[in-house]
Amino acid sequence: MTIPAEQVSTAAIPGGSDAPALKKTALNGKHRSLNAKMVDFGGWDMPVEYPGAGGGLIAEHMAVRTAVGLFDVSHMGEIQFRGPGALAAVQHLTMNDASRLKDGQAHYSALLTQEGTFVDDILVHRLSENDYLLVVNAGTKDKDYGWVRQQVGARSGIHISDYSSYYSQLALQGPRAQETLQKLTKVDLAAIKNYWFTWGTVAGIPNVMIARTGYSGEDGFEVYLPADEPTTVKMWDALIEAGAEFGIRPCGLGARNTLRMEAGMSLYGHEISDQINVLETGLTHWLKMDKGEFIGREALTKIQAEGGPKRKVVGLEMVERGIARDGYPVLDLEGKEIGVVTSGSPAPFLKTNIAMALVPTEVAAEGADVMVQVRANRVRAKQVAIPFYKRPKR
Repeated sequence: MTIPAEQVSTAAIPGGSDAPALKKTALNGKHRSLNAKMVDFGGWDMPVEYPGAGGGLIAEHMAVRTAVGLFDVSHMGEIQFRGPGALAAVQHLTMNDASRLKDGQAHYSALLTQEGTFVDDILVHRLSENDYLLVVNAGTKDKDYGWVRQQVGARSGIHISDYSSYYSQLALQGPRAQETLQKLTKVDLAAIKNYWFTWGTVAGIPNVMIARTGYSGEDGFEVYLPADEPTTVKMWDALIEAGAEFGIRPCGLGARNTLRMEAGMSLYGHEISDQINVLETGLTHWLKMDKGEFIGREALTKIQAEGGPKRKVVGLEMVERGIARDGYPVLDLEGKEIGVVTSGSPAPFLKTNIAMALVPTEVAAEGADVMVQVRANRVRAKQVAIPFYKRPKR
């Protein structure tokens, strides 16, 4: 099945090109010089794809799956907790157990409301014993910072800082990512395990944080460096040159969305939100109910005691011709509306149409069929396991 580029969903990419005073990353000029298609994403002027020279969303997606791609994710937010009270504050705010982290280790987590729903999903990095860096989503950064200040800002022994404007962040993703980055640094990248990080000189730029993390379902690295334009452009150009022999492509937010969908990764405002609790998602692996008190724990304990969540996020593969878009109704086989598509798109690597949907727990069953209302048509879909794609062992 060949998927035309125009059919691949970018519904998770907000529009609004006429919005005033868009923020720009240090690479904005570089993106425009590459004739990127730019969109308003959470108040940032960001590339959604690079259509020129045989590129575009599908080519970018496939480059990451088969070789290597480079993303500008400098719009992400960084909030730092320092001081003897830092760990206790992070533990109170987040659902994972940060006490298990060692220096140079990171994990996936979330800030939760009192109801056990999501303020945001985040990465927590332990820089040292009393120093933690939280990486948060761009569109929710100000909300997140306000939330953590409100919840723990009055505590003694902690200093909370928003350092988002200090960092550029580039994501190098794909099976050739390590080979590409290794050309530019003496750091032994093979020694960095998944969800670990270190510091080193990269492309002649000192004190770069190199993390083996990403949002694509592939191996790769996210590098954090000073946000000034000359330094960031130097890093971007060096990575593009180093990856040239592997067919590296600059990649936009469109491919980032389709890649994370194939890998079954949640997106704030879609599979997770302040209306969806953790138990309804596939993220309970990172929920540590036994770590002690944290915001949302009481509500989640009550839900468990009352028989568990009433809804569940499931994977769908379209059996009949049609694309399930975000927000489309999910129906039972008799035509009764039972749920909603949270994310949907063609899957370029898998060459099929996939979706994630929120449905009642009693109908969530791998292999069971449902219907999706695609405009005027009811289209059959099969419930399948998430993730849709797992990277092969190499």
